[in-house]
Amino acid sequence: MPQTVCSGTMFTTPSGFSPHLACAEPEEEEEAPQEGPGPGACLADGPPITSASLDTLIHNLVPTADYYPEVMRKFGPKILQLLTEWTETFPSDFRDEKMVGHFKDIIHRIAPCDEAYWKTLNQVLQKLSQRLALIGQGEERRGEVSLNASSISDKLVAFKTKPPPIQKDMLSICNDPYTLAQQLTHVELEHLRHIGPEEFVQAFVQKDPLDGTQPCFSDQKKKTSNLEAYVRWFNRLCYLVATEICMPAKKKQRAQVIEFFIDVARECFNIGNFNSLMAIISGMNMSPVSRLKKTWGKAKTAKFFILEHQMDPTGNFYNYRTALRGAAHRSRTANSNRERIVIPFFSLLIKDIYFLNEGCANRLPNGHVNFEKFVELARQVGEFMTWKQVECPFEEDRAILHYLHTAPIFSEDGLYLASYESESPENQVEKDRWKALRSNVLGKT
Repeated sequence: MPQTVCSGTMFTTPSGFSPHLACAEPEEEEEAPQEGPGPGACLADGPPITSASLDTLIHNLVPTADYYPEVMRKFGPKILQLLTEWTETFPSDFRDEKMVGHFKDIIHRIAPCDEAYWKTLNQVLQKLSQRLALIGQGEERRGEVSLNASSISDKLVAFKTKPPPIQKDMLSICNDPYTLAQQLTHVELEHLRHIGPEEFVQAFVQKDPLDGTQPCFSDQKKKTSNLEAYVRWFNRLCYLVATEICMPAKKKQRAQVIEFFIDVARECFNIGNFNSLMAIISGMNMSPVSRLKKTWGKAKTAKFFILEHQMDPTGNFYNYRTALRGAAHRSRTANSNRERIVIPFFSLLIKDIYFLNEGCANRLPNGHVNFEKFVELARQVGEFMTWKQVECPFEEDRAILHYLHTAPIFSEDGLYLASYESESPENQVEKDRWKALRSNVLGKT
């Protein structure tokens, strides 16, 4: 009987199976006359097969526990290379137990008669197990951060009337713009490290209405959790910047926070961290912040307008794309990890890939595959995969990282309320909104 892989756990090395047991020569049987090649015909050893049924061909090509076609020795290394690259590039494909079962079945079929295949495939399986464990740990950490960050009340606006020791703000945790830019780069690269190329495919995949086939595993959901977590981080950083600016009670303190984040944004630009740069600029341009005219009047903003110009969306972000090309060139010729850092504005990258995928047909008018489209998709995703593999050269500061992930942030209503508390409403619409917010958020009239 064919021996099967042990299924005690999802990633146990197959046990109770000797790689040599299945190679025993089958007992000779008395030949029986038959029309054409039968199930026992061999493509490698006997005379050439001129015609046969599809079942016969499959029978002669697919290894079993007691039959190992010679052709497998020729194609085995190719299959091994394919499986290795698949598990390294798309490990999330194997989070489904059925996929792991298929993988083990392949091991069971092609490994038994070759000790080297057996050892190598088991090593691939072990590495896959480790990679999936890391992915799971990363999701758990992000889940904990999300839980901590979500338990925030806009009633923190009331801190404005309480003594300063009760409050914690960014400047009390880190007052050096370069250090904060380094720690933001840590967070960005940590998020990027978990995003695989398959998430881009899953994000944009659409079922062809003419395709009546069902997916292999209909119960699988889109595996875009890491991509979505990264977008949530961008939004959190926007709101964190806005919260830090709106929170101080005094105009001078708010102006200092604005100048501090302008310097942080400049350091992010110099590092090549364009995603944090855009998040900071977006946070400072939110309406509750931009309406603080007296506060902005106190701040030195010349550097901010330069940074805004770099990230100006005019001309499809022409200035940013020019800076990104410069950073990419520096990365390709770099001698250190510090110079290799390229963290693109992620939302724009997603937009570019989406419109390339949706705006270009998969097939040309003559029915041929549109290779130009897929080459460009592969180039953009491949470039991103290269950037995300850079090891962060900066030393971690646990206190700053903890604050970035868990510091209280306001909702949009909370930001408007804090903004109105800082600088009074200027018109009747703002006055009515302020009154409604004080009633809803603080329970005041």
